[in-house]
Amino acid sequence: MIYSNIKFMKETFKNIISLILKIESQLILWKYKPKIVTVTGSVGKTSTKDAVYAIISQFAYVRKSEKSYNSEIGLPLTILGCPNGWDDPYVWFKNILKGFWLFIAPHKYPQWLVLEVGVGKPGDMKKTASWVKSDVVILTTIGETPVHIEFFNSREHLIKEKSGLIKTLKKDGLLVLNFDDDAVVSMKEKTKNRVITYGFREGADVLGSEENIFYSNDGKLQGIIFRVDEDGKSLPVIIEGVFGRNHVYASLASLALSFGLKFNMLNAVNALKKYEIPPGRMCLLEGINDSLIIDDTYNSSPFACASALKTLSDINLKGRKIAVLGDMLELGKHTEESHKNIGKIAKENIKILIVVGHRAQAIKEGAISSGMKEKDIFEFLDSRGTGEFLKTFIKKNDLILIKGSQGMRMERTVEAILKDKENKEKLLVRQDKEWIKKE
Repeated sequence: MIYSNIKFMKETFKNIISLILKIESQLILWKYKPKIVTVTGSVGKTSTKDAVYAIISQFAYVRKSEKSYNSEIGLPLTILGCPNGWDDPYVWFKNILKGFWLFIAPHKYPQWLVLEVGVGKPGDMKKTASWVKSDVVILTTIGETPVHIEFFNSREHLIKEKSGLIKTLKKDGLLVLNFDDDAVVSMKEKTKNRVITYGFREGADVLGSEENIFYSNDGKLQGIIFRVDEDGKSLPVIIEGVFGRNHVYASLASLALSFGLKFNMLNAVNALKKYEIPPGRMCLLEGINDSLIIDDTYNSSPFACASALKTLSDINLKGRKIAVLGDMLELGKHTEESHKNIGKIAKENIKILIVVGHRAQAIKEGAISSGMKEKDIFEFLDSRGTGEFLKTFIKKNDLILIKGSQGMRMERTVEAILKDKENKEKLLVRQDKEWIKKE
């Protein structure tokens, strides 16, 4: 009874704060009239937001959603430029005062806002569309079994929810769509706005090609390189320190925006060299015992996990390739089938598989059913136990991919084998003290 009352009070407090901040945000947008870019999808939202920010920051004062502030309360925090107060009423009170002061007194406010918009349950996008008006909307990737699908009646229901962001477009607004995702590109039928597409399939307005991993002269991993073609021009794009097609897609999306808004494309490509890669998204880190880690621990979904395994396979190094895969959450009735399918993909791309969590047992089953030897598979229940095992298991030149849904806290596994532990706050996801306190 006492627990229920405390929970009710916390929810009431959160709802009141959320309402106040939303009203203040509406007033701020009305007063300062910034141009707004909104980004949604099931994969690649944060990377795309950061790539767009890298380009716009070259010529304008711009603010982006910090970390993954993409929720009903996260958007107002970005618009007001305030931190998450978590369970501290004092911080929330300061946030409200800041919003009030921003409105009544003149301030230098960003000319552009780049907002990441997520949906966790039905109706979330409708709430956002009711008060945010976009100059540009970017739809990234949905995938066959999207994250959060557990809370929707079907994949089509989730796609419809995501497409609701298009309703936020102003009459002269631009819609940017991933041409490689049929569900996304079909959304052009939902609007009369101008549409620019990007992807690797012929027909995309901004076309990617020749994607490769590049190495230094002494054979060390460096990053990714690809070409982009638009309007008869072809330019090389280089991004260091990361891997995976998600970063290529993020870059292509930002270049599609640049093309659609008639920015200088050469300047846009050069800006991507300063693309600030968020932690936990296919980032290359140095591990113990002269090993290398591909840290993809921010979150996981079937599409993203399959893509990460393919990238691991494509890298040309002499050491062992190890995939550490945690549970993929919020998949509902698709859970077992999706995990088994990842196991089958793992068998085709790696030599050693480590599964973490109850759901990940199905990854093991899928790998074995495809012919992977059981002696090459290890299983653990949590990320900490996995990290302790890896400390003694890793050898020189090993390349370890670590991935799992947010709730699995796979960054703890990365921390256990990270060489530069002194800078873990900068290198790893979820290093705020509020996250550290959570079990």
